[in-house]
Amino acid sequence: MARRSSASNSTNKGNEGTDPPSKRHRPDSRDDGVDGGEITLFMPPPDTHATGHSDIRTSSLASSTMKLSGHKGSVYCLAYDPQGDVLCSGSFDSTCLLWNAGGNCENINVLSGHKNAILDVKFTCDSTKIITASADYILGVYDAMTGTRIKRFMGHKGIVNAVDVCHEGSASLVVSASDDCTAKLWDTRVRGEVGCFEDEYQVTAVAYANDGNLVYTGGLDNCITAWDVRQMQKSMKMKGHTDTITCLALNPKGTHVLSNSMDGTLRTWDIRPFVDDASGGKKRHDKTFLGGTHNAEKGLLKCSWSADGTMVTGGSADRVVHIWDEPSAEELYYLPGHAGCVNSVVFHPKENVVASASSDKSIFVGELSQS
Repeated sequence: MARRSSASNSTNKGNEGTDPPSKRHRPDSRDDGVDGGEITLFMPPPDTHATGHSDIRTSSLASSTMKLSGHKGSVYCLAYDPQGDVLCSGSFDSTCLLWNAGGNCENINVLSGHKNAILDVKFTCDSTKIITASADYILGVYDAMTGTRIKRFMGHKGIVNAVDVCHEGSASLVVSASDDCTAKLWDTRVRGEVGCFEDEYQVTAVAYANDGNLVYTGGLDNCITAWDVRQMQKSMKMKGHTDTITCLALNPKGTHVLSNSMDGTLRTWDIRPFVDDASGGKKRHDKTFLGGTHNAEKGLLKCSWSADGTMVTGGSADRVVHIWDEPSAEELYYLPGHAGCVNSVVFHPKENVVASASSDKSIFVGELSQS
């Protein structure tokens, strides 16, 4: 049975000394010879450590769990920049907030300009730009350093549900998914769309292949469709989900795609070339992860991989952060604390930290227990 543990020693940002009631605590690890079983990735400065009363920490966070408050509406999406220095959150209040990813997680900037909810957000692979997808039918391109909007992509005729960027190719390539039944390709260097894939149903999820040659979409047809960017046509379709696909995410190696669906499951799919998907051959569907839930709100709950590809997570309507071991599909962490639907969970790209966003208007950032 998978171990079920929670981020420990909670401290609410802006409400010091008050712990979320359902968070568990871990014993203090002292320098007096007691081993807390933690792997030390971050140590306090020598003068602080010399006192003999410093906790052994596994991240650069000021506390092992932080609560970030500032949004005035449900928080729908999160993204860390590739360097792990900044966390960006998008909300129903039409803004994105930028937070320091370490220390006290201070709010350092606000991205404004959209006229409706922000449903997805991504950093470009060079960390210089932030791409936002909004219910106002527009994609925004923001300077990650100054927070100013550089460009707007207008072309969709429906709500823009999701956005993704090319992770290993050009940092300027973007793909978006919309209720207008299209997935559009954009280049931040030029004006207007550079390509369009037309589907039969609303497109609610999208992912860019690492090499930029394929785009994966999911939507109301319950299928994952691969599109060839060079030939601008469908490449293949993967079936298995029984309800709308709400998010797609590629693993770091680019060999598998993770999907979250309103059927209550997360699934991984083998997208490597030459996998036989014919009857009797190897199926592209790889693993199914159970435990998360969707509800009548029909929100587009996100999903994501850890930086090393060994863990997966996804949003869940039961107000709990679920994290699974990818190789075994067993649940590793069960992290309560939110007072509303968990819409998005992301892993820090370099530290053993996760961040979760909820309809309760808050964000939790916390270390994962090593035990």
